[in-house]
Parts: sequence; structure tokens; C-alpha cells
Amino acid sequence: MNHPDDNRSPLLDVHNLSVSFAETQAVRNVSLTINRGETVALVGESGSGKSVTALSVIQLLPYPLAHHPSGSILYRGDELVGAGASLLRAVRGNEISMIFQEPMTSLNPLHTIERQIAESLKLHRGLTGTAATNRVLELLDLVGIRNARQRLTAYPHELSGGQRQRVMIAMALANEPDLLIADEPTTALDVTIQAQILELLKELQARLGMALLLITHDLGVVRKMADKICVMTDGEIVERGTPQQIFETPQHPYTQHLLSAEPRPKQLRGSEQTTTVLEVKDLKVWYPVKRDFFGRVKSYVKACDGVDVRVAAGRTVGVVGESGSGKTTLGLAILRLIKSKGEIYFHEHPVHQYKSAQMRELRQRMQIVFQDPFGSLSPRMSILQIVEEGLKVHQPNLTERERTNAVARAIDEVGLEQSSLKRFPHEFSGGQRQRIAIARAMVLKPELLILDEPTSALDMSVQAQIVDLLRDLQSQYQLAYVFISHDLKVVRALSDEIMVMQQGKVVEYGDAEQIVTAPTEAYTRELMAAAFDLAR
Repeated sequence: MNHPDDNRSPLLDVHNLSVSFAETQAVRNVSLTINRGETVALVGESGSGKSVTALSVIQLLPYPLAHHPSGSILYRGDELVGAGASLLRAVRGNEISMIFQEPMTSLNPLHTIERQIAESLKLHRGLTGTAATNRVLELLDLVGIRNARQRLTAYPHELSGGQRQRVMIAMALANEPDLLIADEPTTALDVTIQAQILELLKELQARLGMALLLITHDLGVVRKMADKICVMTDGEIVERGTPQQIFETPQHPYTQHLLSAEPRPKQLRGSEQTTTVLEVKDLKVWYPVKRDFFGRVKSYVKACDGVDVRVAAGRTVGVVGESGSGKTTLGLAILRLIKSKGEIYFHEHPVHQYKSAQMRELRQRMQIVFQDPFGSLSPRMSILQIVEEGLKVHQPNLTERERTNAVARAIDEVGLEQSSLKRFPHEFSGGQRQRIAIARAMVLKPELLILDEPTSALDMSVQAQIVDLLRDLQSQYQLAYVFISHDLKVVRALSDEIMVMQQGKVVEYGDAEQIVTAPTEAYTRELMAAAFDLAR
């Protein structure tokens, strides 16, 4: 490879880059430069072309379906557009690494965590055996995975969303790259780990002189990390400048729109009594992890350990806590999607005693929006087929026209065009896929909705829209929400009560505003401090 010694030349120079998929132009004449040790943030809403631009740098687009009508990508003077396989092999995962947005679909479900991280160590550094294992342990510890040695043999589905994201970061940092492309690197992380990961990236930049191309919709992260900001919309960069210029004197109307978009604070409501929709008592989900010679269980992972929660009609309980604290496990257990002990009452019906046939009758009234939209949407089904599937199961008497009309209304409610009904999930951005997942749940008009990080993949303006949508639907239909999230601004905007979880237990539970402004537990204060530090 040609590595010029002139440190004044950019590490990466993208000039006049355009990307087209068949007849659709996704990126138009984008130019940007990244110097050694510099952080450049690419900011914009879902579908603006950020990820397509990033994937172009390491030539990971689906060629020849995708092509470049114009443009050049120079890395240390070497042209990457149309580069040969040997050059790309030397660069990818070694000199340029990427943290992908959706870890569940980026990690191999058939390989252990150790094998996946060690793969690039073997390919680029020749590390095997004990040396590779020690380096993997070092990386897992670096990104905050607890009990790293026990996690070596784990598979992706055995980790929480935030833990999977940290594994992705460990893989990207394995060979200490010169350029790290981070596509929403902290989307699935709770605020304390988010702060740690951002600090880690800063430390690595200082130590290694690593450059960072940061793709995000989180303006708090941008303000904290970036040296330069490029604002994208409709495939074009419409404004660029320093954080001070962009945040204090934005020039373009789109930039002004992004900065003004934030969920409106929840209006304070009285303590009027409404019907209890869900009541959970002493819920436990324990997984055996160690057995003796005779097969008797010696220890457990206590994912949920004695959790109580009550949700009334028209009310929202926000559930917050770090990755692995038991938030998602709680949601799955409430819906009887995993086994648990304890009592679960839905409109006073003891659903913890129900058989699967009895539960099926309730499924329409109890819905969930999963954290990873791409993993929960069938790639073989159109959007119409995905959203109408629940109607076919639970409302079989509807005509095809009635189903289509119901789907069209749901799609319109979540801010997508009806023309998208014939398209497939891979044709949408991450944020758009999350809106499809919300439409799939909402089309059945449930009474209880479990929302597992429903806004984590969404840009700020769409977050505000989704929060408003959820409020409107809740007000109209008196829906009960269990809202699981690490984004405390969104939790505060939606919740009447907040429950704080740590290592399977509830450490604090009460009025939302009280929990946010005057928490009594040290762990809750730590969460709030981390969130406010990022917001500044």
C-alpha cells in the first residue's frame, strides 16, 4: 500500500461521491476529509444517506446493484472505489474498522463471542490459541463486559442488546485501526456505559492517533465528541462546521430543524384512579449456570429477582437500568414469552396460570415492540404482509380490503408513506424499520404495549414524533405502556412512573419527576448524572 509520509495530507479524502441503487440515487456529490486523530460526525435523519456513505468507504455496498456515478475515496492516497480484493482485505478490519448499527444482525448467531472477535486477530495479526484468548479478554474488559471469561463461550442471543453492541465495538477495536467508522455506536447502550464507551474512544484516539467517522442522530454525543460536523439530508451535505458553529449559529433550515427537535415534556396529570391493566407480583426469572457432578443446579443468573409492578389504563411505567439489568427479560416474562415464577395479572386474570391456548386469545390485547427491528421483521415478507399478519391471526373475519385499510392507517400513523407497503425491510433505514415494527403492534389496538427501546434507532425529530404518536394513541385508547429504555429524556417525556433496575432487582420505583429530579438511591443518581453529562 502507498502510505505517504506527509502528515498534512488527509487520512481519508472523499470527493464528489455519489451512490445509486439501480435508478435511485441515495448519495449525491458528498465530499469530506478526515485527518489523523480527528473526529468527523455525520449527522442526519434516517434515510439521509449517512450509512450508505460510510459503507462506501470500505466498499461494503451490494455491488453491482449499488454503483458510484461519480466520486473518489482516497485512503492514505490509495483509491478505494473499485479497489482490488487484496487491497480491501488489507484495509478492512485492520486499518479501517466499522461498528455496525444493528449488532444482532451483524454478529454470527452460530459462533461464540470469542471466535468472532478472534477471527480478525488471526487474519491480520496471526494470533491463535492462548494469545488470541488473552487479547479477546482484554478487549471485552476494555468495553465493559462483566465476567468476560464466562462470556467467551456465549452466543449473541445469550447477551442483552447493549452487551452485543459492546462486543461489536471490541471486534472493531481488536487491531487498533487508524480509522474507525462508528455507525450509531452507542444506540443500544445505557447512559453510564455510553459515557464510558465515548471516553474509551477518546482515550484510544489520543493513544493511537485514531481517526473517527461518527454516524449518529444523538446530538448530545456529537457535541461531546466531534471536531467537525457534516449535516446530511436527502443524500447531500447541506451544512458543515465546528460544533460551536453548528450548535450556536446553524445556518441551514434543516440543521435548525434537527436542533429544535426534542420530545416535549409530559404534562403533569393528577392521581386519578384508572383501571389496573397489569399487576406483577414477585416475578422471578432465574437461569441455571452451574451444575454439580449429579446435574443439580449450584448457581443461577437472576435476570429478574422478585419484581413487582403495576400499570393502569392510560398510564406509562418507564423501566430503566444498565444493559443486563433485566429490563427486557421483565417485558418478555410479562407477556409469557419466557418462563417465570411469580404472579402476573392482566385485568385481574391470572395469566401466570394460563396454558398456551388461553394465552393466544390474549395476544391481541398484549403486544410488544422489540429492540432490534431488523431481527424481528421477516426479510421475506412485504411491509403489508408484516403489518397485516396479526390481523389475519386475531381478526380472521376481516375482508382483505378491511385489512389493507387498517394497515394503511397504521403505516400513516407512524409517519410512513403508503407506497412503502409493497417494499421489504431491507429497503428501509434502521429508523424506518422501527416505525414498521411499531405499526405492526399498533394495528391490533392493544390494551397493553411493551415497548423495548422503541426509539433507540430513531433520529431526534422522529423520536419526538413517535413520542407524540404514543401519547396520542394512549390518550385515545387508554393504553397501558411498559416503556423500556436507556434514553432518560424519552423515558421522562412518556412516563408517569419510573422503575430503576440493577442486576435483576428494583432499586427505586416511584413518580417519574421525583425519580429524575430527586433520586434517593446512589445507582439512580449515577444514571441521571451520566444522562445529564451527555446532554450538556
